[in-house]
Amino acid sequence: MRRQYHRWWSPTLNRDMELLEFGHAGATVVVFPTSFGSFHEWEDRGMMKAIGHGLTHGWWHVICVSSVDGEAWYAKDKHPGARAWRQKEYEDYLLNEVLPFAKHRNPHPYTITVGASFGAYHALDFGLKHPHRVNRILALSGLCDIRRFADGFHNDTVYYHNPVEFAANEHDGWRLDHLRRQDIILAVGTGDNLVHQNRELSGKLWNRGVGNALREWDGFAHDWPVWERQIQMYLGGHD
Repeated sequence: MRRQYHRWWSPTLNRDMELLEFGHAGATVVVFPTSFGSFHEWEDRGMMKAIGHGLTHGWWHVICVSSVDGEAWYAKDKHPGARAWRQKEYEDYLLNEVLPFAKHRNPHPYTITVGASFGAYHALDFGLKHPHRVNRILALSGLCDIRRFADGFHNDTVYYHNPVEFAANEHDGWRLDHLRRQDIILAVGTGDNLVHQNRELSGKLWNRGVGNALREWDGFAHDWPVWERQIQMYLGGHD
């Protein structure tokens, strides 16, 4: 299984960014860490080993990215508008730097965004914003509503980085067509306090004619052993 470390200066974020690449072929899987997590978190937690069979056989080409959570939504010393703007810059980094890098390394046309907890927020935020670039979204125990991180502040930038708002109110026919072609999986525990956000997002997507699979697991289910089982169950293989 190929494993390579990459680092470059991001002109979008004006800082060095790091990522890990696993596999050599197959669908591109962009993996987001949990809150403040590093680009090597999923490797450290054994998640790459859990999907090692698919990596070895060329089903998945995994890109584990860094986050800027401490500079964005978790930067309580910043105005909420600045937090939201940093999230927008992170989106631009993914769109203009990470995806082109991934496609240069492996031109497979199928792309999946994956994350757990706050990483699932990133998977949803990016995947739902760019449905023509992302074919599948896998959100595990995901945060779907960012508003509590904005401390009551609201503007267009907050709105367009809040999945329960922007996706639920999508009216553009072209974007809706692409959203309706996506595979969207929301896996969350019935005892998780985020279950209601997942139900809300799922229902709002269905109201827009956007199919999705809400998978509710017994108990809290907000932990790595469960996420390992979920990633094996829901990631899927693509030749």
